[in-house]
Amino acid sequence: MMGLLNSTRVSATVGGKEIILETGRVARQANGAIWIQCGGTVALVTVCEAQLDTPKDFFPLTVEYAERMYAAGRIPGNFFRREIGRPSDHETLVARLIDRPIRPLFPKGYGNEVQVLATVISADGDNDPDVLCITAASAATCISNIPFAGPVAGARLGRVDGQFILNPTTEELKRSDMDIVLAASRDAVVMVEGEAKLVKEQDLIDGLNWAHKAILPLIDAQEELVKIAGKAKSEFTPKEDDPELFAYVEELAIKSGMEDALRTTDKLQRKDARKAVKDKVKALMSTDERYAEDPVAQAAIGEVLEHLEKKLVRQRVINEGTRIDNRDTKTVRPIEIETSVLPRAHGSVIFARGETKTIAVTTLGSSSDEQKVDTLNGDESKRFMLHYNFPPFTVGEVKSVRVSRREIGHGHLAERALKAVLPSSESFPYTIRVVSDTVESNGSSSMAAVCGGCLSLMDAGVPISAPVAGVAMGLIKDGDTYTVLTDILGDEDALGDMDFKIAGTAEGISAIQMDIKINGLPTEVMARAMEQARVARLHILDVMAKAMPAVRELSPYAPQHEEVFVNPEIIRMIIGPGGKNIKAITTATGAAIDIEDSGRITIFAPTQQSMQAAKEMVLYYDQHAELGKNYNAKVKRIMDIGAIVEILPNLEALVHISQLDTSRVEKTEDVAHLGEDMMVKVIEINGDRIRASRKAVLLEEQGIEWTPEDTARPARRERNERGERNEGDRRNERRGERRERGERRHDRKED
Repeated sequence: MMGLLNSTRVSATVGGKEIILETGRVARQANGAIWIQCGGTVALVTVCEAQLDTPKDFFPLTVEYAERMYAAGRIPGNFFRREIGRPSDHETLVARLIDRPIRPLFPKGYGNEVQVLATVISADGDNDPDVLCITAASAATCISNIPFAGPVAGARLGRVDGQFILNPTTEELKRSDMDIVLAASRDAVVMVEGEAKLVKEQDLIDGLNWAHKAILPLIDAQEELVKIAGKAKSEFTPKEDDPELFAYVEELAIKSGMEDALRTTDKLQRKDARKAVKDKVKALMSTDERYAEDPVAQAAIGEVLEHLEKKLVRQRVINEGTRIDNRDTKTVRPIEIETSVLPRAHGSVIFARGETKTIAVTTLGSSSDEQKVDTLNGDESKRFMLHYNFPPFTVGEVKSVRVSRREIGHGHLAERALKAVLPSSESFPYTIRVVSDTVESNGSSSMAAVCGGCLSLMDAGVPISAPVAGVAMGLIKDGDTYTVLTDILGDEDALGDMDFKIAGTAEGISAIQMDIKINGLPTEVMARAMEQARVARLHILDVMAKAMPAVRELSPYAPQHEEVFVNPEIIRMIIGPGGKNIKAITTATGAAIDIEDSGRITIFAPTQQSMQAAKEMVLYYDQHAELGKNYNAKVKRIMDIGAIVEILPNLEALVHISQLDTSRVEKTEDVAHLGEDMMVKVIEINGDRIRASRKAVLLEEQGIEWTPEDTARPARRERNERGERNEGDRRNERRGERRERGERRHDRKED
């Protein structure tokens, strides 16, 4: 249908919600632009291309995702009060979600630079914009002139009380036992990523099948939009390979020992062997008159050898059932584990699987160490963080050192895998950070981060509910034949058709990520990969259990933790004016102190000694008197009715004038003197009012057991003893006199 400003709009109902796709409303100078809306959530996704003067040997696609804070009626919380240039981790992760399903759909060899920009401009807090942007990116590219084999659609799968939900709201997601983002074409699921609370493999397969069918209306809507507003696609003719050149180079490579090179099990030796083959091929071609002076032919050598390597490796897997390192398709590489490798770290492990090795370290901190995140839904805190690092020396390269999108994505996946087994903040109030430093890599380093991270948590004494392991699965497709590979190498990732990472406990899946390079993956193949991964996971968990049978005692270097409860009314005294008192405590002890309005105070201290000191300094402001106990008090104020004394820091009591001495005291000043000490006994506690007695202490010193006649009303008793009357006494006397007069009148009437 037609909308405002000559825009074109289509809609689809999925999961009981209407999703609107509109083009022509804004960004009409982009190659393609989609305004997508669900409820009060709106995103603008555009795609543009630019021709490069010098073609690259890879497809130059960039995807960026940004959330405008005005979308939720908020002002950014940073110093600049604007969205800063560098994307947040969340924005980076969503950009990866958009990138992965659409990248394989551009034609192979396409050389123009393509940029997809997704911007969230309205957020209602219930409908997540990330999955909407996957669909919008596909739609924008479909209606553009850029060659693209779409459409695909994105959705989020949840399950509440056993019922699958498509695109659950924020509240529904809190009650869901899975949070899975998927992207699918009309025929198959092409991307899966998410977390689950130890869900069974078959339940996940059933959910993906259900969700795939449920999002088909979004595919229909995109196809309808293309018919109405789609542009003619630019002509693109893939570069045709020279069959004669390809055959010649392949022949030279085979003669130069390419097959033997690809059977070398050690990664570095295999790399050297392949390079030696390439050098021989170049040398032989330089002696051939046909190609010696042909720069195109010389430049094609690398491409031809890469194609040959892929063909030989895949044929070997399909025909022989063996892989580059001579394993069969289901065997996990040898695992080596070293625990407690760093003397002062709270928990540390070296986890190696084949030629992939990581140092995983767990650090425990106080709640003040939680990560504060500024989001569209408001400020959020993270008490568990997993950071994955992949320095260039890991693969023997020289590159600039920076945190890449890949590192953020791998860390997030491993974090999701371990999050499901962590203790609650109530039972284990520490902030937890795991760092996985990859130090050697030959595939599946993110799953090494899961295994190593889990063991480092156990080494630090974090009481996880169950150990977690992860494994990466690969795929070789030949016609209708699919071969699933367990625990893939780096070369198998590059030469294969799938990278399917699955992590979980012995009970079920906690995190999953699937990327494929083919048009789609049949459900039965996905189920086979999950079952094969489950068997591998159980094997890895068994090896981990032998290295560390149970969670260890809390590290002696971890912060000491203790909780105390105080009267909420004295919290302001603990904090002090401008935080003066609490700052003094933390400075003196090195402790981190978290105060809740309920009166619960959590103390984290570096040592037991500093913990005790911090605890005493906190409780200094919240003293409690004990009935019948003697205290050496200090006189703070002198009054006619008695003296106010401080029996404990910030805790005062009244010593009535009648309780100052064993004999009668005419004036308080006769016994009590400002600033002097006085031994007193607490004789009454009534809420926050405390009465004390010096008289009781003096009688005890004389060996006399003191029992007050009426501790509740000593003032009246003393006045009675002195013959004094107050207004209440006089009222009682007047009532008595009136009663007597009435009785006399009654007697006269009777007479």
